[in-house]
Amino acid sequence: MLRAGLYAHATIITIMNIFFDARYIRTDFHDGISRYTTELGNALAKLTPITFIISDPAQLTFLPKKAKHVLIHHVTSVKEPFTAHILNKFQPDVVYSPMQVIGSMGRTFKLIVTSHDMIYFHHKKAPYGQPAIVRAGWRAYHATKLFERLALNKADIVATVSHAAQRQFQEAKLTKRPIIVIPNAPQAFSHHAELQRAEGAPRNLIYMGSFMPYKNIETLLKGMEYLPDYTLHILSKGPAARKRELEALVPAKRNVVFHGGVSDGVYAQLLTDKAALVNASLDEGFGLPVVEALSLGVPAVISDIPVFHEVAAGGALYFQPLDPKDFADQVKQLDSKAVRDRVISHGKTHAATFTWERSARTLLNAITSLR
Repeated sequence: MLRAGLYAHATIITIMNIFFDARYIRTDFHDGISRYTTELGNALAKLTPITFIISDPAQLTFLPKKAKHVLIHHVTSVKEPFTAHILNKFQPDVVYSPMQVIGSMGRTFKLIVTSHDMIYFHHKKAPYGQPAIVRAGWRAYHATKLFERLALNKADIVATVSHAAQRQFQEAKLTKRPIIVIPNAPQAFSHHAELQRAEGAPRNLIYMGSFMPYKNIETLLKGMEYLPDYTLHILSKGPAARKRELEALVPAKRNVVFHGGVSDGVYAQLLTDKAALVNASLDEGFGLPVVEALSLGVPAVISDIPVFHEVAAGGALYFQPLDPKDFADQVKQLDSKAVRDRVISHGKTHAATFTWERSARTLLNAITSLR
């Protein structure tokens, strides 16, 4: 009887028709949502059979070999409000989306959506590079919480990426649905096995992130006034006009390099070359570059905001995000080997608690709870 019961339970899980929305995978370079979609999708596929929803055959390159999939429209298509009608014919039991805007009208399946943070309700500027119609829609969507509430309440379960974001959603009463936390996790740097973190006090300060105003790169640049013996590396690519604004803030005779985008390999090499990860952000949903640095044994010097304490714990030194001098003072603390060793040890231990397998298991538990 026991064996039969276990077999029946396994069969229920196996026969669930699970669809995973992979249309947010970028085929040129990953942004945060693209990497989250890719890593979580691949991890979930190791635990259970799933069907990926794609909008470009090139997205299959980032998914398991011979992945079962269906091809539909892009997420920005005018067809998006009718996505559920299109998916209904495939008879999914549960659909998971790494965003909250998937069309759900008339769905015959269970739905889990993801909202990563409330950043754009606090900082309403749309991400750079969006067409005018998208920017207009973005402003309208974030002008009120009404549309977000509608988007989240249309689902059966809402996922987010940190407990800090979960608390914000609850305080703002964004949804009546259960809110679960499916965190980001550091990418595997195992393919860079030759990397060895250089010993000694950091002299390279690494910023990986967008050029959006809420990222507050300005504090990092102004703080270089007090750090003449350091080099600040700004790795990401940003709009030319925004880059010129930031370049104008570089103090005279200070070392700041705008890399204009780097590969994962170069990113890892820079992190391990007598470096500290730095970030002055005013708002984050998670802070993936922080936990990536910690996983490599690289200390972080980051703004004193709640989510960074969740992501880094004792693996970072914290500064007031609008105080360039405080930023510089915390960087200098890493000249002490005792401080450096303590921060690195705490950081590696804490970073190990974030894995894509663990996140995928959380998602699978949520999925099976809906059967």
